[in-house]
Amino acid sequence: MMTSADRIAWVRLSSVYLPLDTPVSDAKVLTGRQRPMTEIAFLFAEIGTEQGHEGIGFAYSKRAGGPGQYAHAKEIVNNLVGEDPNDIARLWDKLCWAGASVGRSGLAIQAIAALDVALWDMKAKRASLPLAKLLGAHRDSVRCYNTSGGFLHAPIEQVLDNATAALERGIGGIKIKVGQPDTRADLSRLKAVREHLGEQVPLMVDANQQWDRPTAARMGRAMEEYGLVWIEEPLDAYDHAGHAALAAALDTPIATGEMLTSVGEHAELIRARGADVIQPDAPRIGGVTPFLRLAALAEHERLQLAPHFAMEIHLHLAAAYALEPWVEHFEWLEPLFNERLEIRDGRMLVPDRPGIGVTLSEQAAKWTAERYETT
Repeated sequence: MMTSADRIAWVRLSSVYLPLDTPVSDAKVLTGRQRPMTEIAFLFAEIGTEQGHEGIGFAYSKRAGGPGQYAHAKEIVNNLVGEDPNDIARLWDKLCWAGASVGRSGLAIQAIAALDVALWDMKAKRASLPLAKLLGAHRDSVRCYNTSGGFLHAPIEQVLDNATAALERGIGGIKIKVGQPDTRADLSRLKAVREHLGEQVPLMVDANQQWDRPTAARMGRAMEEYGLVWIEEPLDAYDHAGHAALAAALDTPIATGEMLTSVGEHAELIRARGADVIQPDAPRIGGVTPFLRLAALAEHERLQLAPHFAMEIHLHLAAAYALEPWVEHFEWLEPLFNERLEIRDGRMLVPDRPGIGVTLSEQAAKWTAERYETT
């Protein structure tokens, strides 16, 4: 086997907790299934080689799982030391087998994701290319929509103000949360937002899995008049048959996939025709390497792509998808990084910086709870 002269010399893991300015609530909170979210746990991986090349990647968890991701990464990370950093697919498999007894989905591969993204970041930096260009970009910018301004803890007046501010910043679409116990409240908020935006601004809704099948069907029909880009997660994330029935019955596209935690789970969703818009999350399914496998499956079925959260990673992956995608705008992660993504005319621009184009801020260091390094 042909090998390069370089080898991985060290790996540094950091457990970082990002506090949110305001406790965040979506429908899962209003239905009593979760508490408001006050922080996000991040697993950062930094990898360095004997020749001085470096890469950075991250995974994350909301409400629970952060300590578990960090602990699993510590257990398996020694498998990278001494390896050729270019052999990313082989290294992904090696890390997966190192934790084989806990499976190939969920927390186990989310720990791998941070390492996998760091390896891809390094590879793109070695080529002096943004990750999108290394993968083979179809475009230099991606349509973007804002989610962070439309949560249910915000009164409707604030949601409208947030939408205006997002559009003035150059963001192209607006998504609001629905799925409240009182469906009339959802329709009232949606009507107010559509009237505020006008007919031309792309608008999406997200029920965060809180409807049963009859409610989703009724709400889907009631929402048809608003010309939505999609209805997101109307049903339980694993109810592929229910999502497929909705997709067949409604003119409005159905979007889902963010809560699935492996390529295999997404493959089942695609096989069931449960989504018009597929919403994978690279950190949740194991990183860039499995995301590319999934993107190939989705493209073959001509599905729309709208990756979930983590725009700093997903901008590059969406730019490399053949069909015109969307990327989700959340400003929550910005304090972690020294760089900012540029948004103009409804689109997020792929940065010209090599790799994924981010470096950790001093603030990220202050929020670091634990750190581990292996050589």
